[in-house]
Amino acid sequence: MSQSLLQEFIVTELIDIAGPEDVSVAEVDRLVYSTDFFWLPQMWLDRGLRPPAPDVIVHPESTQEVARILQVASTHRIPVIPYGGGTGSQGALLPLYGGIMLDMKKMDRILKIDDQSFTVTAQPGINGQRLEDDLNARGLTLAHYPASQYGATLGGYLAARGSGTLSTKYGKAEDMVLALEVVLASGQAIRTLPVPNHAVGPGLLQLFVGSEGTLGVITEATMRLEPIPEVRRFQAYLFPRLAVGVEAGRKIMTRRLRPCVIRLYNERSTGRGWIRDVLKLQLEGSYMVVGVDGPKDQVDLEERLIRDICLGEGGKPLGSEVGEHWWKHRYDFYYPPHARMLPKMYGTIESTTTFSNLLALHNEKKRVIEEGYAAWNANYFAHMSHWFPWGAMVYDQFQIERPPQDPVEAIRLHNMIWADAARASLRVGGVLNDHHGIGLKLGWMMKEQYGNAWPVMTAIKQVLDPQNIMNPGKLGFGAPH
Repeated sequence: MSQSLLQEFIVTELIDIAGPEDVSVAEVDRLVYSTDFFWLPQMWLDRGLRPPAPDVIVHPESTQEVARILQVASTHRIPVIPYGGGTGSQGALLPLYGGIMLDMKKMDRILKIDDQSFTVTAQPGINGQRLEDDLNARGLTLAHYPASQYGATLGGYLAARGSGTLSTKYGKAEDMVLALEVVLASGQAIRTLPVPNHAVGPGLLQLFVGSEGTLGVITEATMRLEPIPEVRRFQAYLFPRLAVGVEAGRKIMTRRLRPCVIRLYNERSTGRGWIRDVLKLQLEGSYMVVGVDGPKDQVDLEERLIRDICLGEGGKPLGSEVGEHWWKHRYDFYYPPHARMLPKMYGTIESTTTFSNLLALHNEKKRVIEEGYAAWNANYFAHMSHWFPWGAMVYDQFQIERPPQDPVEAIRLHNMIWADAARASLRVGGVLNDHHGIGLKLGWMMKEQYGNAWPVMTAIKQVLDPQNIMNPGKLGFGAPH
């Protein structure tokens, strides 16, 4: 959408739908909505350059308004980018082709809490912490605690298949969601079936979860809830090597115990990274924290069984005080002064794989980063979290203290590191990403991820969004038609 007489008519039409207070073309707003937490556009701004900006920002307040806005966009072939809390790190919100930025935060109501079924139905713009606070007041919890919780929205959780600290027991966002209302590119609002488990053919629900706004706009979600546990306790252990800790974690999960947290840090993150810098612990080896919650008798039993496994693998118990300290300070890793920020170059290149490939995934990515980018003194940090019955996630990061000042050179170096790390994940049976999404950053790698199945994905996109106006340029889907 370029500056033109037609644009003024389109803005008038959007004002007619949402009201003048919910539509903005102000330059300052356009600049604010031109980036998320993706390193590249932040670097671009830092170098005095301007990333692409939306042409107009609209704040819908109902599903009906979203539907009408998408009808306008479809008629005029205008890109639409759904916006939640702006906390994403993969460039999923970048308005590469201008268009309408659809900020969903005014759709922030809890519509229903079912105290019998333990479910909540809410609009997508509700802030994660506010939702959790309201549920806690009724003795319930979503049990989804991402580091972005104070800024992210429910819709954002689902759009990127988000994961929280307690996902080992309670699952990721895609495990918690029961049903969705979605508005398609045509402006048609649809609902998935009221429950996710059925035999009514293939499920549409998971098609939209993780689609990052490329297949439609989530306007309502029903989520599974949990009772607030009677007790939640944390214990810490120190293992001589990462491999030993991995085996302990594998045995905990394959014996089907149900910890709410297992977080295992590699040797560098324990001795020269997060554990030393944030928790102020001077340790050598591989630090693990394990959390267990539920009825007290159950927690007592699971803690004892987990302790037996950890001691049997050579783990040294550090006690509950050290474990509780980690829980209380778990978000400190992601905020100043500990968060990785400009002028450094950094990225979280996490991947998930099965237990049989877990160490290989860690070791191969460590080799690729530290050896491949030794000239830049690249550092590699990692921990293993979000454990599953079959495997776990390697949450790993690279960091370069003094990246190139030239923005084009910096972009090329950044993208080369990501490509090498992503291909290392794929080589050893991992996936491109676990819970931060794909966005722009990894979209160009999706063909390699899906292989011969990629045409199936593009065919689905073509049916639901034939003009490719829904968040174009993300997930590898390309430009508007």
